[in-house]
Amino acid sequence: MKYFQTTIILFLLIATTNGQSIKTDFAKSWEYIGIAVEEPGYTIWGSSPIMDNEGKVHLFVARWPGELKVEPGWRSHSEIAHYVADRPEGPFTFSDVALTGTGKETWDKFGAHNPAIHKVGNKYYLFYIGNNNPKPPAHGPNQCIGLAVSGSLNGPWKRVGKDGLILSPPQNPDYWNYKSSNGVNNPAFLQHPDGGYFLYFKSQQGKMGVAIAENPEGPYVQLPFPVTRNNQAVEDGYAFVMDGKICLLTTDNHGLIEKGGGILWKSDDGIHFDEKEQGYFPLKKYIPDIDTKKARRIYGSMIKLERPQVLMLNGNPAYLYAPSGYNIYGGETTVSYVLKRVHRQPSQN
Repeated sequence: MKYFQTTIILFLLIATTNGQSIKTDFAKSWEYIGIAVEEPGYTIWGSSPIMDNEGKVHLFVARWPGELKVEPGWRSHSEIAHYVADRPEGPFTFSDVALTGTGKETWDKFGAHNPAIHKVGNKYYLFYIGNNNPKPPAHGPNQCIGLAVSGSLNGPWKRVGKDGLILSPPQNPDYWNYKSSNGVNNPAFLQHPDGGYFLYFKSQQGKMGVAIAENPEGPYVQLPFPVTRNNQAVEDGYAFVMDGKICLLTTDNHGLIEKGGGILWKSDDGIHFDEKEQGYFPLKKYIPDIDTKKARRIYGSMIKLERPQVLMLNGNPAYLYAPSGYNIYGGETTVSYVLKRVHRQPSQN
């Protein structure tokens, strides 16, 4: 029995992929708290957090009317809504709609979606994706990345430059994502510790790329190669610095480490992500008593976290906000869940 228990403990501490030991300490450090945002009548998706100077936490959340199917509802009707709470765990209450599609003949006519909120200096930067035609294909080449700026988290938000567009697929045929079938999408922004501003994104074949600028408003220059090495798609990166490393937290929807979990990619320079470990586990590992019969499927084939976004406190990742295609409590629409990072003894691997 003692041998069996030891084996189970070691299995929890170290996962093995392609013969290599995969660290799980970061994944083990998350503890499930509950629902961050639930909005009757709306399907909730990406929830990007930031704390203001008074200690209030603001979430910028992608949402669209719940009576619409996820596909193509997120492309045709998504808007970015602003919610506020007195503490990271919530409860969060609706404040205002920060950004919508323009409804005009612009690159972002439809579906302001998957926000990423950041502060540089005394300005707030709201990155988002949009498209000019929500008809099939589902994740088409017309996805691009835009940016809106405000001096306040309450807005108003002004699109930068001519129309807010800061990144679209490259025109150079030698680039890895030339004529990308899914455009460029799902921005992750980082103020690099050595200078400059890095904008990570998902593109062709579910790989992550990066574009670099001297100013947070751009212009951004894309590097010609992907920054992750993956033969299966990942997405939804969140970029931060931890223990002297540039980190990207992405989904692992197809099982590079564990299907339905997340991957923590690490880099010394923010360009070559040659290290990876488990970023988080599938949701059921944090909530072993999920009633799978009660859980309502709105989208997807398994109960898992999507679009992970991190609240950094005192320079460390402290809270994780993520939606799921399943409402584990049986509600009719999706919600955004929140997990807290807690101290655990590191494994010896």
